[in-house]
Amino acid sequence: MDTKGIDQLLSQLQAASQLAAGNTDAQPSGGPGDFAAMLKASLDQVNTAQAGAKQLAQAFEQGAPNVNVEDVIISLQKADVSFQTMVQVRNKLVDAYQQIMSMPV
Repeated sequence: MDTKGIDQLLSQLQAASQLAAGNTDAQPSGGPGDFAAMLKASLDQVNTAQAGAKQLAQAFEQGAPNVNVEDVIISLQKADVSFQTMVQVRNKLVDAYQQIMSMPV
């Protein structure tokens, strides 16, 4: 059984865990397709979508003339869908991690 891919995934998860814990010395290894960088970029996109939707909603509430209710609803729905997608990805990652950890070595 080839465990190279599992070992690489496990090392990336450990590096991400150390970064989340505040250990800045632990930089994830890998090239431009690095998992941790891709995950961070996705989280940043979700955050940007939510912030943009919030700003648009606040502008509408304050009566800005160039903001209509359709744009507000669409941006809020996009932000909600991106957040729900992020939650599902997180759930899948947790499931994968738990399956890997329960494998006998």
